[in-house]
Amino acid sequence: MIFFLNDNMTMSKSPNNAAFGAFVQRDVLAHPPAYTPGYKTSVLRSPRNALIANVPTLSESTGPIFLPHELGAADNDLITNFAHDGLPIGERIVVHGFVRDEFGRPVPNALLEVWQANASGRYRHKKDQYLGTLDPNFGGCGRMLTDANGHYVFRTIKPGPYPWRNQINEWRPAHIHFSVNGDGWAQRLISQLYFEGDPLIAQCPIVRTIPGEEQVRGLIALLDKPECKPMDSLTYRFDITLRGRRATWFER
Repeated sequence: MIFFLNDNMTMSKSPNNAAFGAFVQRDVLAHPPAYTPGYKTSVLRSPRNALIANVPTLSESTGPIFLPHELGAADNDLITNFAHDGLPIGERIVVHGFVRDEFGRPVPNALLEVWQANASGRYRHKKDQYLGTLDPNFGGCGRMLTDANGHYVFRTIKPGPYPWRNQINEWRPAHIHFSVNGDGWAQRLISQLYFEGDPLIAQCPIVRTIPGEEQVRGLIALLDKPECKPMDSLTYRFDITLRGRRATWFER
């Protein structure tokens, strides 16, 4: 069960969480412009007029609230959560990190959902007709909650790059999609993770829409050698920053 709050209700997900403060306004200059012709899909998807700024209501500043028992034991293990008669093929990796707000405060109990292509660069989706092999033991999706410190972790197969029809001979770098639900709807984030050292990152038309090098670095997971699993998995560290609240936290 997922709990939602309406404008006449209040609820805190954590006793030290400033759940009632308004979220700070987004810095639109830190995000890519909606219309970027180099990324062809944006031509039809992007608005042509200025967006309307509304003052968030309480419903947008609170909830949803997720409970640990709603998730399955293997939801954060993409190596086993779809396996039928064997394990998926590919490079085994662990991804972990912290979800914090822009003031550096942890966001506990945030829901992270991930989806990705398999090791050959193919998604388990009926419209994906790429000639890469469809792995019968890899579903390519998972989910997890952050702990009290905002930490999350999941295990998966490193996705492969794949060609796409943006321009001739263009390839997407290996990436994992993220959807993050924090303390309120206004904190919702959908983004992608790339991997350190991939030469395709700098050539990707989607990445080129990002205005600054610092923002690009924020989308790249770094090899975390001390946390690698010997004879098993490489580990990557990927921290996520969500919008913060203006409220002041209290100390118990």
